Amino acid sequence: MPQPVKHQLQEVNCVPACATFQRPVYDAEHNSHRDNLMSSSPNIVSEHALEQFDEQGFFILSEFFRPGVVNGVRSEMEAWVDCQANAFFNEGINDDLHEDADFETRILHVFARCHDRLPTAIRSELHLPGMFPMFFNSRLLELVEQILGPEIRLYPNYSVRPKFPGLAKTEVLWHQDAAYTASGRHGVDQTSGDLRYEKLRMINVWSPLVPARRENGCMQFVPGSHRTGLVPHVEKNEYYLEIASEHLNECLENAVDVNLDPGDVVLFSNLLFHRGAPNRSGGVRWSCDWRYQDARQSTMRNEKGHMAHSCSNPAAVVQSAEQWACLEFR
Repeated sequence: MPQPVKHQLQEVNCVPACATFQRPVYDAEHNSHRDNLMSSSPNIVSEHALEQFDEQGFFILSEFFRPGVVNGVRSEMEAWVDCQANAFFNEGINDDLHEDADFETRILHVFARCHDRLPTAIRSELHLPGMFPMFFNSRLLELVEQILGPEIRLYPNYSVRPKFPGLAKTEVLWHQDAAYTASGRHGVDQTSGDLRYEKLRMINVWSPLVPARRENGCMQFVPGSHRTGLVPHVEKNEYYLEIASEHLNECLENAVDVNLDPGDVVLFSNLLFHRGAPNRSGGVRWSCDWRYQDARQSTMRNEKGHMAHSCSNPAAVVQSAEQWACLEFR
């Protein structure tokens, strides 16, 4: 079993009274068998970790994804950037493909003259073979099953985000994910009946493709804030909602940085107060975020998502990378 998830608070300067999150480590036994951490037993998360998820709203699994999983996603994103570079070159926007730049900086050069065409998130384009081992990871789904039960949907909100330095359109503000569903921005499922947004049984998952630290915009959480329920949000710009100040200001002193490396995973509640810190580095902070939901509930959106695990109807589950690549965002 992994060691109990811990965090250590300390004063910092960039965000008022914020704190640094200390990543947990596995014990000696699992340090030598990390690749088999979940396959050896379905009950791979300690009761203490599950209690932390309930009390704090999140927990971290360090070095969870094997390098091949992360590299597969990075390769798909490198191909996506390459496609954009060739398109802009052919349109005459750029006179260089910037093929010698590294993963964290090439996209900066490619979009330097056309920030207006930079997506805040890459989403519908993610039906790619290299995404399947991350979104439909059997070890991860075994873990999620402990919390949501056997009927699990990949919720129709899965993204790769290139967070640019100093660019407001990629700076996600303090929010709860449930607020975006409640806002109706993604449509409303008229068949959802009297289901309330805060009753959606969901788990958010976030994993970086490059080291995520405060300097380049790591995630920041307010531990325990999910217990307040869904709070009012305000429209701050055309891209993002933000938690209303009367619910946010008093709790920011409890915020923590979530410093993760590629392969690390953080799971958190869709009611947790969180944001991506501003990117003040010289490169792009690439990350993946996706959500699992109890498939017995409505998505409360127009889109229905894709089945990731099912005991009642296994044939409905996406079975392979090839099948995933043939499907569409829905």
